[in-house]
Amino acid sequence: MLTNKEKELISEICKGNTRAFSDFVDNYKDLVFTLSVRMLGNREEAEEVSQDVFIKVYKSLPSFKGDSKLSTWMYRIAYNTCLDRIRKIKKKRTHTDLEHIEQLAHSEMDTALDKMVREERSEIIGQCLSQLSAEDAGILTLFYFEEKNLQEIGVTTNLSVNTLKVRLFRARKKLAGIMEKNMNKEILESNG
Repeated sequence: MLTNKEKELISEICKGNTRAFSDFVDNYKDLVFTLSVRMLGNREEAEEVSQDVFIKVYKSLPSFKGDSKLSTWMYRIAYNTCLDRIRKIKKKRTHTDLEHIEQLAHSEMDTALDKMVREERSEIIGQCLSQLSAEDAGILTLFYFEEKNLQEIGVTTNLSVNTLKVRLFRARKKLAGIMEKNMNKEILESNG
């Protein structure tokens, strides 16, 4: 399943080529960080987990068989590392507070209006996702934001396609309920 370019990159990394590993990190850092921040709900934790993921990848890259896509393998490591971190810290994920949203909005004032609207929607969705369990947030992120199909998510999460269908349905339903509650709350607050 690996492309020749990926095989060559892995080979160079295994030979100790640090530039090749730097290119590898550049290629996959966004997908690892996005999944991590969605599951953990905290940017600092997500940054630490992302570093841990790349350390794990570096150590286990020589034993990667290429049975799946390289991105799927990366998602699996990131997903499991996030779950390990959640179990380790045993604390509720932090929620983004209103002050942080205001700071973010002010820092983006110079951008176009449509970008601000997209970011606001993304923030609201992120807040709502952070109220779900890490597993539900991870599955929704992989399916909707990373556009992975159920088979790829199954490889990442070690769940069957049928189980994923049920979990995805339930996670969407929970997310819809959370979003509806937040929207109603926001409407009430804005109407004073």
